[in-house]
Amino acid sequence: MRLAVLKERRAAETRVAATPETVKKLLGLGLTAVVVETGAGLASGIPDEAYREAGAEIAPDAAAALAGAGILLKVRAPTEEELPQIPRGALLIGTLGADEAAARAYAERGIDAAAMELLPRITRAQSMDVLSSQANLAGYRAVIEAAAAYDKAFPMMITAAGTIPAASVFVMGAGVAGLQAIATARRLGARVSATDVRPAAKEEIKSLGATFVGHEDEESRAAQTAGGYARQMSAEFLRKQAEVVAGHIAKQDIVITTALVQGRTAPKLVSEEMVASMKPGSVIVDIAADAGGNVALTKPGELVVTANGVKILGYTNWPGRIPAAASALYARNLLTFLSTFWDKEAKAPRLPEEDEIVRGVMLARGGQVVHPQFAPAKAA
Repeated sequence: MRLAVLKERRAAETRVAATPETVKKLLGLGLTAVVVETGAGLASGIPDEAYREAGAEIAPDAAAALAGAGILLKVRAPTEEELPQIPRGALLIGTLGADEAAARAYAERGIDAAAMELLPRITRAQSMDVLSSQANLAGYRAVIEAAAAYDKAFPMMITAAGTIPAASVFVMGAGVAGLQAIATARRLGARVSATDVRPAAKEEIKSLGATFVGHEDEESRAAQTAGGYARQMSAEFLRKQAEVVAGHIAKQDIVITTALVQGRTAPKLVSEEMVASMKPGSVIVDIAADAGGNVALTKPGELVVTANGVKILGYTNWPGRIPAAASALYARNLLTFLSTFWDKEAKAPRLPEEDEIVRGVMLARGGQVVHPQFAPAKAA
């Protein structure tokens, strides 16, 4: 069986779905060939020669890479130009931006599609969790970008000319990205505070040496889904939370927002009034910009400087801003998924329909939409 890896063609995508390290291990499974499109790894610092040395074949274009492929690894969903070139019956694995239309498109073309962003949050799936691995890097990169945009130093600095106070950093959302942002800002010497609606987050925030800020009530104690995500909160709760947060934001040098609700537009946590209350030179980093942003003034993909001199970094694809590390972790996630469901005798993937992980990620299979979220309702 041949496995293909394509160059990512979507705007600003710098990652690649396989590295020389994972190519060697993929070939070790018994694949007849791993075919990498030329230039696929260049944005991640991986030249074609590194793939060749690992045992991969280099194809001149997407069509050549996909010819006869039984498996296709991708970072993002195939483009309209790539989709018709994928062989019928091939297994597509990637973060596919899963929705009903995409699931139907894969089914109609006979592509078995596994959307890794739908992976269930269970213990045995942790090493395959692409959202966690990429969010971890996004949280780190957000702090680095904030430090670069901030006009002062992060740590307190005592010099003969005087003392520079430590930067005050406020992290909104203490999921994987938020916790990494807290840890990174603390390492750089900032005074860090954070907030999250989920009850377990308070102790996690405090364990990293940050101060917890937020409104707590009965609703907040049930604010976490079984999968570990934040629930959509009521308008009344958000109003009370905003009151607590508003006064705190006005005193901050840097605000990092990371709040996402699975399958929904990112909640608006920072209003125009809150931004206006901040000091000139303050920085806001909106990691949720891909989903519309947590900040009212965020423009996805852009840096905004407000009338009062606040910089809002609304860059998209935050993991793609640290592509070498992001590609390395993402490629290992996909390798682990494929290895877990690999039939050594058949030298091919075997995806049991009854398996919890398989049920969670499969959008289409055998020409049918199979994911319960998108499959047509069966007649009574």
